[in-house]
Amino acid sequence: MAVHDILRMGDPRLLRVAQPVTEFDTDALHRLVADMLDTMQAAQGAGLAAPQIGVDLQLVIFGTGERHPRYPLAPPVPRTVLVNPVITPLSPPEGGPAVEVEDWEGCLSVPGLRGVVPRFDRIRYTGFDAFGDPIDRTVEGFHARVVQHECDHLLGVLYPMRVRDFRRFGYTDLLFPGLDAAQDD
Repeated sequence: MAVHDILRMGDPRLLRVAQPVTEFDTDALHRLVADMLDTMQAAQGAGLAAPQIGVDLQLVIFGTGERHPRYPLAPPVPRTVLVNPVITPLSPPEGGPAVEVEDWEGCLSVPGLRGVVPRFDRIRYTGFDAFGDPIDRTVEGFHARVVQHECDHLLGVLYPMRVRDFRRFGYTDLLFPGLDAAQDD
């Protein structure tokens, strides 16, 4: 397939709200998914949203396989194609309100920078795969963070817009000396 250029922060196309996919199991949709997978793998990302390659559709892909070299401590996230996603924050299993957890994030569209972002620790996400088959998963931790990060792109939101404390936002090489600066999500 093809590796696409990834749009960078400042490109107005990243700020648009993506349109729902209306036709499933088409050659065009399968080509787009293949191109996104090739692009994500070439960039060594953990996820990619269609708007990041200039396609205005509600489609994200994510997954780290068994162990992602950039996230060796994170549990594996299954490779997923998620179309027209809906995210619902969930309470912890022991009860109480949905909990937000802060952690560092990067982004292929914001290269070289990292920031601490609050995300819901436990979510349910629903949607469809490229064939139109329903997806319904309850996840937590790193998996939940990756899904929320990618789905934000469908709303025209980049992670720096969610940073609450800009003392914990900056260039990767300064924040984490010795870490490969190309290691963005």
